[in-house]
Amino acid sequence: MKVDMYDFNLPEHLIAQVPLKERTASRLLTLNKTTGEIQHEHFADIINYFHEGDTLILNDTRVIPARLFGTKKDTGAKAEILLLTQLEGDRWEALVKPGKKIKAGAVIHFSDELEAVIEEEGDMGMRVLSFRYEGIFQEILDRLGEMPLPPYIKETLDDRERYQTVYAKNEGSAAAPTAGLHFTTELLDQIRAKGVQIGFVTLHVGLGTFRPMSAETIEEHVMHEEYYSLPAETAALLNETKARGGRVIAVGTTSARTLETVARDFQDRPLEAASGWTQIFIYPGHTFGLVDAMITNFHLPKSTLVMLVSALAGREHIMAAYHEAIEREYRFFSFGDAMFIY
Repeated sequence: MKVDMYDFNLPEHLIAQVPLKERTASRLLTLNKTTGEIQHEHFADIINYFHEGDTLILNDTRVIPARLFGTKKDTGAKAEILLLTQLEGDRWEALVKPGKKIKAGAVIHFSDELEAVIEEEGDMGMRVLSFRYEGIFQEILDRLGEMPLPPYIKETLDDRERYQTVYAKNEGSAAAPTAGLHFTTELLDQIRAKGVQIGFVTLHVGLGTFRPMSAETIEEHVMHEEYYSLPAETAALLNETKARGGRVIAVGTTSARTLETVARDFQDRPLEAASGWTQIFIYPGHTFGLVDAMITNFHLPKSTLVMLVSALAGREHIMAAYHEAIEREYRFFSFGDAMFIY
């Protein structure tokens, strides 16, 4: 299957550069995955599409200020590091710039209290490094690090918390699960009051968010591993929901990938607490084991995320919805508008 089948022309001015003042003020395109019917709403109207007995699954990962700027200790040349995955202790997998000039053995100086030593080299700027520091690493990172906004966002973010969901809890992501940015605590309370149960999973968003697809066919692409966790209480909630015939609604592609990972691993067995690393790549032809509906933002052309939502709703329906969203000038990507596929 050709990657080009998921290409479309996106005017640059539709890429949202800053978040709206009110989280729930975004527009909402709803797409019936069976009929292809499209409606145009505001995000606060999402509650009208939920039914008593539904279960909403949120990714409670928290973004760390993972972008660090420093200099090579021997030459003084500028260096940039994007932390992706904590391996063990003070060792991390990271992307570095300039990738060709920072070799194994190099020392990157960030401040008098923080340095990094490059231990291993990988492809396309990937490195394994270890930190040397004085004090508490997380406190140093909070002071020196910047939020790792995607490269298509050129504006500076004034409030770091606007790139966190209101329910962000478990630190470890290099990017936000952006479909969740639309929710407020008040809206979640209203959803619960309607008889909808809410559960949490964790998936720490990593390299897959930042690396474009280089393969010509979908089947050639290999996803980068990301850490996920399914708590016991969420596993029990999902078992109960499916047993009574309720819908499981994933908030974002990260929640969907977590749910489909455990659905694949447990198959016909009841779910239990689980954690590990997933490389699951969902594209048309995938049979969904848990996800019935999904809230998601509008994604990059030819991205794995467009392929994932096409697996749920069908490529033709997704392409038609995206065409209409562009015509009506919806805002795209991390700080953009939302879609509900049901």
